Amino acid sequence: MSLKDKYQSALDFAKEVGAEMENFHEEDGHIVFNGTVATPYLRNAIWDKLKAINGLKTEDAAPAEVKANIKVSDDSVYHKHTVVAGETLGKIAKHYFEDASKYVAIFEANKDILKNPDLIVVGQVLSIPNP
Repeated sequence: MSLKDKYQSALDFAKEVGAEMENFHEEDGHIVFNGTVATPYLRNAIWDKLKAINGLKTEDAAPAEVKANIKVSDDSVYHKHTVVAGETLGKIAKHYFEDASKYVAIFEANKDILKNPDLIVVGQVLSIPNP
């Protein structure tokens, strides 16, 4: 299996999340993976996919065979999240920060559209602050 085939699922995921891919090819025993995504959260998610292909955990270093440069077009926020049915700020905080109590940071970052942390509406787009 070629490296390109091995990492195709990461490329597919990057495209699914809206990455603008500049480069994806094999070169000198490495896979070159360069592109731009909207937020740091998406960059991290792509890196996690690249690592998972090699059985690595998210906190592990990048695989030696990967040369990637994933740029972020907007690093003023960690991510933009669209509220879906059944979500709370606590659940959203748990997803992005692995800590439900960080809902306060999300509320503070969205005071322009939220008046009460217990009242979020399906379809609202929330700014998730940088950790």
